[in-house]
Amino acid sequence: MLRGDQTMPAILIALVSGLIFGVGLVISQMMNPAKVLNFLDVAGHWDPSLAFVMAGAIPVAALGFYLGRRRAAPVFAKTFSTPAQTKIDFRLIVGATLFGIGWGLVGFCPGPALAALQSGRHEVFIFVAAMIAGMLAFGISSV
Repeated sequence: MLRGDQTMPAILIALVSGLIFGVGLVISQMMNPAKVLNFLDVAGHWDPSLAFVMAGAIPVAALGFYLGRRRAAPVFAKTFSTPAQTKIDFRLIVGATLFGIGWGLVGFCPGPALAALQSGRHEVFIFVAAMIAGMLAFGISSV
C-alpha cells in the first residue's frame, strides 16, 4: 500500500533506479568482498580498479546534485527529502568509524550486501542478519 506522499510513478522510478544501481554493483564487482578488500589493502595486493568506479560515479552524482539544486521540486515528489541533521557530531563520527571498520573487515557495506543476497552464499546472509540486528539495536537505543 502506498503512503499518502507516494505515487505509482515514483515507486516505479525508485524500482528502476535500484535495479540500475544493483547492475552497477554487479558490473563493478562491489558485491565481491575479495575485490573490495584488495582495494582497501594499499600496503599489500592493492587493486586500484574500484577507484575507477568511484571516478566514474562522482561526476554523475555531482551532475545530479547540480541539476537537482536548480529545480524547485523533485520530478516525482512534492518536496526534496533533506537530512534533518546537518552538523558533524559524535554519533556521526562513531557511526562512520564503525561502518569503515566493518567494511574493511568483511568487504561488504549495506547496498552491495543486499545485492549479493542473490548469490546464496551463507556469509552474505550472516552479514545482512547482523546488519539488520545492528539497525534494530540502534532503533531501540534511540527511543
